[in-house]
Amino acid sequence: MEPKLQEQLRSLPGIDRVADQLDELPLDVGLKTALVRRVVERIRQEIRTGSSSRFEERDLSAEGVANQVRAYYQDLTQLRPQVVINATGVLVHTNLGRSPLSPKAVQHIAALGGKYSDLEFDLQSGGRGSRQSHVTELLCLLTGAEDALVVNNCAAAVYLMLAGLSHDKEVVISRGELVEIGGSFRIPDVLRHSGAKLREVGTTNRTHLKDFVEAITGDTGLLLQVHTSNYRVEGFTAAVPL
Repeated sequence: MEPKLQEQLRSLPGIDRVADQLDELPLDVGLKTALVRRVVERIRQEIRTGSSSRFEERDLSAEGVANQVRAYYQDLTQLRPQVVINATGVLVHTNLGRSPLSPKAVQHIAALGGKYSDLEFDLQSGGRGSRQSHVTELLCLLTGAEDALVVNNCAAAVYLMLAGLSHDKEVVISRGELVEIGGSFRIPDVLRHSGAKLREVGTTNRTHLKDFVEAITGDTGLLLQVHTSNYRVEGFTAAVPL
């Protein structure tokens, strides 16, 4: 390690000295100390992995480190998520909160959020209810489905669909669609955990209708197509439309 970096490490103030500068933070001693330790350790790691020039302007005095703790505290206690401007051109954007709620829905949430509600209480029977009952009948009327279940991500929806319709059966899918989606959900893993059996057809870049036809047997539960929303295979390719 460069002598200048070693000098910076030795010059870091003690935890107590930094904590003494933070009387204005509304924290007990234990939490304040934990906050200071976190910041000092972060600075120590940055010094060890950085170059000496990177830290020439950094104030490593007790007050200087205390200012960094204040900034860290402000960041931790900031309300999240924050409002942003969607300039991507994608209306339903996964990273930006998907679809904005309608004004009527927002008003209802604001009115309900600070009060108790019948989320899982049946007002008619006076007994335990289900949070699904608020939307199940509406979804069945809109879609013609026999029943409906709402989950909060696509991986969960795929998992439940596979478990309900193809448990112990084969699910036929193109090799070019065995993807990993956000949150590290992998299609083969979701299939395995659901109890379905993966049946790959085609190749990474080209899958034809005959590949699906030849794979269908008495053990087939579903044909699965994964939307290629976050990747693209280009060049010598072929895929089967839905």
